[in-house]
Amino acid sequence: MTDQTALKRAVAAKALDYVTEGMKLGLGSGSTAEIFLELLAPRIRGGLKLLCVPTSERTAAAARKQGITLASLDDLAPLDLTIDGADEADRNLDLIKGGGGMLLREKIVAASSKKMLVIADETKMVPRLGKFPLPVEVVEFGHKSTMARLASTFTGLGYPNVPMTLRQKDGEAFKTDSGNLICDCAFGAIQSAPKLAAALSTIPGVVEHGLFVGIATTLLIAGPGEVEVVER
Repeated sequence: MTDQTALKRAVAAKALDYVTEGMKLGLGSGSTAEIFLELLAPRIRGGLKLLCVPTSERTAAAARKQGITLASLDDLAPLDLTIDGADEADRNLDLIKGGGGMLLREKIVAASSKKMLVIADETKMVPRLGKFPLPVEVVEFGHKSTMARLASTFTGLGYPNVPMTLRQKDGEAFKTDSGNLICDCAFGAIQSAPKLAAALSTIPGVVEHGLFVGIATTLLIAGPGEVEVVER
């Protein structure tokens, strides 16, 4: 087990403390969230009763493999809690998510929850978001025009010449669970996450973006020997 994997297991184990009997729980996506799922499954098999909603098809498949019964978000919302990971997080509890391409459903589920608990190891913590390329989910129709509007918007906000890459998988355009494309935008540093998030939400063709601003309520950060708790 690598040191980073050990940290992921430590923070996933700590997240179990926030799960209570009868809870309506959103199950996140990504490597740390999948470890949490592995640790949660034995408790459910042991009698813990939960109603769970997955944030991606991959999470749904992993949950079913563990024998976890899933339900529809529309049938359960509002959820009590969503537990998910992050690609980057700062101490304002703002995040960049979407490295796995599940950002749209992750944000819908998180926004449909009373609380969002984020689990991350210390490598995901940054003083300022943006080193990790920001995923922007766009519809395939007219996506080149949408990317041009993105570039123009970035320039207007003081981010000229942001490198943008249409995500690929196995030599073809990557498709999300909802059939959309992902444009990864390498800012380097984002001066104002709320301002950028608001601007992205106005661009025709943009379905969603990976800035989670003001959504997370608790952040668990695993470092050597301890898991730090940061509350909003």
